[in-house]
Amino acid sequence: MATFFGEVVSVYSRAVEEDEYDDMTNENEEDEQIRREIEEKRAVDVHWLSQTDGGSVPCSDLIIAVGLNATGFVSAYALSSGGWTAVAWVSLWNERSPGSGRADTAPGPGEPSCILYQQKHSPSVLICQCSCYVAEDQLFQWTEKVLSCVQTRGLTVTVLSDCSVAEYKTSDYLSESSVPFLRSLRTSAHTGPVASPALEQPNISTGLAAAVLSHCQVQRIPAVLYQCYSDVLQPDSLSMQTYRAAVSTVLKLDPSPSADVLQKITRGGELQSNLYT
Repeated sequence: MATFFGEVVSVYSRAVEEDEYDDMTNENEEDEQIRREIEEKRAVDVHWLSQTDGGSVPCSDLIIAVGLNATGFVSAYALSSGGWTAVAWVSLWNERSPGSGRADTAPGPGEPSCILYQQKHSPSVLICQCSCYVAEDQLFQWTEKVLSCVQTRGLTVTVLSDCSVAEYKTSDYLSESSVPFLRSLRTSAHTGPVASPALEQPNISTGLAAAVLSHCQVQRIPAVLYQCYSDVLQPDSLSMQTYRAAVSTVLKLDPSPSADVLQKITRGGELQSNLYT
């Protein structure tokens, strides 16, 4: 409102202020509802295939495989022997893994998934094969949910991961004959021998493998991460064999998987690495 002399005088209206307050309250409630729905949709949960008492499972060794070569290795050299039973799966949803979020149905063969297997003759040994993408905001949930399912007393965690050799930083020349190769990182609680040289600075590990190792470091769980650096995008038998020394003391490996098994894994990796499928 303006006076005779042109001075602008603010006009107070309680009705306008209350309307604005109501609008802001409604918007905050809507935003909160949307946030809760997103959190529920992106939740990570572990589902057991058999009835459990809700407690943690006795476990002496947990092998977690992340990445095409790592998951291909456990499929070809361990799970193909038939001495393993699927006991649980992890459901999650994100833009790159929409199919693994079905909480009421276990993943089908060939689907990107995260499945826990138990060794038949030694039930305290578990393999977690994760072939689906875990988003950055789901990493903490994943590690909390999966590692809370197993007893941590006497537990040793081994993480198998892979990475492009283009991301490996070194001042030395890398010849073709030296690729693929293995590097390791371990927690301070892990005092046993490792099967490869330590990962040199300034190289780092990222994603789910790094999240698991960080969780184990905080919880003082003995853990070691083996990262394979390869020059191919899809899994190949040469890269997969680099993990043998890392788990040979824990797992009974198939010394020579059949050609059909290896071909199925490598062809499946080619399809997953194709951006247009």
